[in-house]
Parts: sequence; C-alpha cells; structure tokens
Amino acid sequence: MTTRHTVRTYKSSEPLPPAEQLAGKLAALASEQDRPLDDAAVDMVINRVIDNAAVATASLGRAPVVSARGQAENHPYTPGATVFGLPQTQRVSPEWAAWANGVAVRELDYHDTFLAADYSHPGDNIPPILAVAQHVGATGEQLLKGLLTGYEIQIDLVKAICLHEHKIDHVAHLGPSAAAGIGTLLQLDKETIFQAIGQALHTTTATRQSRKGEISTWKAHAPAFAGKMAVEAVDRALRGQTSPSPIYEGEDGVIAWLLSGPSARYEVPLPDSGEPLTGILDSYTKEHSAEYQAQAWIDLARRLGTERPELRDPSNIRSIVLHTSHHTHYVIGSGANDPQKYDPTASRETLDHSIPYIVAVALQDGRWHHVASYAPERAARPDTVELWHKITTVEDEEWTRRYHSLDLAEKAFGGRIEIELTDGTRVIDEIAVADAHPLGARPFGRAEYENKLRTLADGVLADEEVDRFLALAARLPELTADELTGLTVTPIEPVPAAPKGLF
Repeated sequence: MTTRHTVRTYKSSEPLPPAEQLAGKLAALASEQDRPLDDAAVDMVINRVIDNAAVATASLGRAPVVSARGQAENHPYTPGATVFGLPQTQRVSPEWAAWANGVAVRELDYHDTFLAADYSHPGDNIPPILAVAQHVGATGEQLLKGLLTGYEIQIDLVKAICLHEHKIDHVAHLGPSAAAGIGTLLQLDKETIFQAIGQALHTTTATRQSRKGEISTWKAHAPAFAGKMAVEAVDRALRGQTSPSPIYEGEDGVIAWLLSGPSARYEVPLPDSGEPLTGILDSYTKEHSAEYQAQAWIDLARRLGTERPELRDPSNIRSIVLHTSHHTHYVIGSGANDPQKYDPTASRETLDHSIPYIVAVALQDGRWHHVASYAPERAARPDTVELWHKITTVEDEEWTRRYHSLDLAEKAFGGRIEIELTDGTRVIDEIAVADAHPLGARPFGRAEYENKLRTLADGVLADEEVDRFLALAARLPELTADELTGLTVTPIEPVPAAPKGLF
C-alpha cells in the first residue's frame, strides 16, 4: 500500500518534529532494512546498471567526461571507488568517483527516465550509491537495497512536486534520493539519514538555466554534482553535523520561497512500512540518445519517412505541426522561444533538446544515431535546415493531460503530427509512447539492455570485457564486496588525457 503525505509550509512558531517532516518520512523509508524484495524490481535494477554502463562507455572520449575523469584522478584514495574508463585497480575518493561516473552516465542523455509532475533520470542515483558501496566494501545485496531506495524516493518526489514550473532544475530531487539511498546502503539510523537528506537538498537546488537557450556542458555535470553532494552530505551527517530544518516546510524553506509558496500543498506518495520498493518499475529507458520526450517522435518520424519517402524532401512540405504536451512544446519545442533550437551551429546539448531538429533528421534518415545524428555537418545540411524550419509545436490539452496522468496505461509522451504538403494533401498520424516503452511496440527487456551495451561498446571495449561485465551484473544481488569492484569498464585503448586545471 501507498500513503500520500501532505507537505506544506509551517510558520516558525509551529513546531514540526523531524518525524513529521518530509525529510523525516524519507529517512524513515530509507532506514527500514527488512522490506521484502520484489523480483521484477530486482531484475530492473540489474537492467539499469547495464544501461548506465552502456551509455557511459559510449561517452568515455567526450570532453565533459574526460574533464570530470581527470578531476577524479587527482583524488586517489584507498580503498576508494572505481571510475569508468580507468583500470579496476585505480581508485579515487568516492565523491569524486560519483562525480566522474555521473558525468559519463549523463553526457549523452541516453539512460533511464521518469516523468510526472517533474522530470528525472533516476539512473543518476547509481553512480554515487555504487561509489560508496565500493568504498566501504558493501555486498551486492546492500547495493541493491540502496539503489531501490534511491529510485523509489526520486520517483515519488517527481510524482508530487513540480520544480520546473518555478525554473528549478530537476536534480533538486536527486540530491535527497541519492543521500537516502546511501543511507540504506550503509544501514544508517533515521536521524543520520534525515540530516543527510536536508544537506543534500539544500546544496543541490539550482535554476533551470542549465537547460535553456544555448545549453552548455554543465547539463551532464548537474546530476553528477548532486550525486557528489549527496556523498559529502552523508559524510558530514556521519560526523554529527546537522542541516537546515525543516528543509522543505520551513518558513524560509524550499516550498515557501522556491516552489509554490506558503499556501501550497503537495501530496507525496510513499510506500507503507513493510512494502517492497517498486518505484523503479515506473521508469523507462531510452532507445535513442535524445531527450525523453523525443523518443516517441523519433520512432514516428523514422516510420513515416520510410513509408513515405516524399516527406523527406522539404520542397514537398508546406508545414509540419506537432500537437503535443505542455512540456514538449515549451521545453524542447517552438514554445520555448529559443532561436538556438533552429540554429544549425547549435551545440549537441541544444540539439538534443530541439524536437523540430530531431523530427527533421529522423524523418530524413529513418534512424537515430548517438553520434552521426548530431554531427555538425548533419545539422548544417541545407535540405535538413529547410525542413527543420518548417516544423513547429503547439500544446494540446489532451496530450498534456495524458503526460501528467499517474495511470501508466494512459500516460503518454508523444502526440499527433499534421503534415501539410505543397500539393494540398495532409498526412496525420500519432504516437503515444516510444517503441521501447513497456507499453510500446518493442518493449526493452534484458536482451535489449545487453544489446545496447554491446552496440555502444563496439570498438571501445573488448568483447571479453563486455561479457565479464554482463555476467557480473546479472549476479548483482549475490556479489561479494570484492566482486562489486568489477562493476566498471576498462576500454581497449587508454582514455584521453584530461586538460590541466587547478589540480
């Protein structure tokens, strides 16, 4: 069973004990060690560990990943944690491993997602929790429980508390979830986890400018920073240090000044004591390296372009209008009013948040590739630019309603496409969810996750390294502490050296 907890602002004159605060309730959830394990949730944790390794492997040579890894290398530590791309024997301090691995996982925007009142990539919980697990010599079962907590709390917060309408970046839900997951991993008491959650939230609340306009490389660093702060928050809490409280409900707290104000009420759903943590089953991964709202549109566009090749020629097209949700229209669509979303010289980070660009390329190419589809020469191709500039979005109330629905059977992330050709004919089609979605045409299972790793590792990892990792990940719940250090990957060729910074 799940209980909805009402969260609101309290005046300083109104006492609110820790146990009644949202942070306290999250800490209570995280401190409960004897919850039963759900088989499907356990299996999905393994899938997402594989998924993270896949997308991290594909990004090992990209500049933000090289930079973050270089920073981590300058913080060697024993016992420490491993870093994607480095030998297993090379260890760094766990907060820096969380940082480097977090950037590698997020760089291509290619791992799992959950969307409801707000947005999230709950797989961002894995790097910090795994880093601490390796550092302290935890077992696979301890790691599993920590990851289930991290996923559960982030997804439950995302279901209830909207950050983006106040231009707060969604990693503000990640700091608390990662800290709570580490608390579960370490079997900490409620008070220590409570203090860690408060610090993690306080230090990871930032604006959404990182996802607006000319999107910078910080987009990959933002969740890694939240994971790093979560590790540090737990460290401080273990040393007896306390946090701002009530962090959510205080008169000068997050709700009162950063969210919907003193009169706001949020209903946060949390599983009851004794219930298994299954929130991870509500999330879904990506088949394509692009913003999640683009996944279904890529599938629809590549199908339409294959079935009707004439749609690929901009001279045949008068206009293409995507009728879609509020989020898709205002964040990655023409409703964002970002000129950069139509700029052929825009950064990769900007292009993967431009649904007009993504639909144009998928329509013309009949596929989506994590490198080729973003190449500068691909973005600058004249016929693509011409087609791209004929694509706009509009919000459709029904698609917005379905986007926000908590009924997973009707929750949707696509929309309706209306194409007007120059000869006056119209092509109308629609798609609700991506092909890889659990309700899509080709849902992802273990075989698809494994294939994703093999595909992205081609030419980067030796086949033996891929086989080793997959065999180890499949045994996650039973791994010993020594075996847990193997949940990383080392490439065939040495990774690029990082540019010099301060250290």
